[in-house]
Amino acid sequence: MLQRIALPLVFTCSFLLTSLSACAQQFNVLLFTKTNGWHHEAINEGVDAVRELAVSHHFAVDWQEDASVFTDEKLKKYQAVIFLLTTGDILNDEQQAAMERFIRSGKGFVGVHSASDTEYDWDWYTKMVGRTFHIHPEIQTAEVEVLNAKFPGVERMPERFLWTDEWYEFGAERIKGLNYILAVDEQTFNPVTDWGSKQGKGMGKFHPVAWYHDYDGGRAFYTALGHLPATYNDKMFLEHIYGGLYWAATGKGLRKK
Repeated sequence: MLQRIALPLVFTCSFLLTSLSACAQQFNVLLFTKTNGWHHEAINEGVDAVRELAVSHHFAVDWQEDASVFTDEKLKKYQAVIFLLTTGDILNDEQQAAMERFIRSGKGFVGVHSASDTEYDWDWYTKMVGRTFHIHPEIQTAEVEVLNAKFPGVERMPERFLWTDEWYEFGAERIKGLNYILAVDEQTFNPVTDWGSKQGKGMGKFHPVAWYHDYDGGRAFYTALGHLPATYNDKMFLEHIYGGLYWAATGKGLRKK
């Protein structure tokens, strides 16, 4: 009788181990939404959307607003960090150093919308994001152009499409080698704005809104889209976010034929 019981137990344990291995997520992601300035209304919708992406694409996500997560020990289990609608100075010197080591170890960064309105005094970070936010006009509908349909998450976008957002005007490139994915056509909206302390006149013929690059041993993806809460219910936008995250976390893209 003992032998007859033991055999099913061994089989069951083996089956459980196999099942657990098969169910392991593709990668682990830290979703960070701390703000020290403007707090976007869309943060909750954005968190829900990333969680839904995690279910759809079988990856693990931890949502944090507590910057104490930025230590070598706590970050080592993640393959990518998402700065979703962050603003202002949000990490201290030790936490910044841990983030730098994380990227240098070959990991990835994803910045969404106001991630470019974050940590202006941290030179390494602004180079990782690629450009910093300067100003924006009123929310408007405009035409977006796909510049690189071979990047993940862009392959099903039309060549040009209408989009409603808060069109960020950026400063000059903080680093060379940015690979641009999307741009907005300034002839289709009014980029002029005046905040008193600073003014915006637009960026001219080339107004990028999404890009990626290899950075300091790791990878960084940024999109300026994502101001409105309803945006996070849009399938095309979510594919755009996941494509950037997939590349940042794994280094993989679409095969070139």
